[in-house]
Amino acid sequence: MISDDKKKVLELFAEGRRLYKLLDFTEASKRFAAALAIDPEDGPSKVYLERCNHYAVEPPDEDWDGVFVMKHK
Repeated sequence: MISDDKKKVLELFAEGRRLYKLLDFTEASKRFAAALAIDPEDGPSKVYLERCNHYAVEPPDEDWDGVFVMKHK
């Protein structure tokens, strides 16, 4: 059975992903950060928060298909 905290993390992550796909990286970041406040070890939220921070500085191309392409190592 999934705990209430994990359910909330999953809800926040799903909402963050929806906003991410809509290119609303600011609001998506808030959802991923909220998920991490509940579970600091949530790997997917960490990854997407990093991506949102990246896109806040370097927005994706207009024809972006939602796939993250690492341009720097």
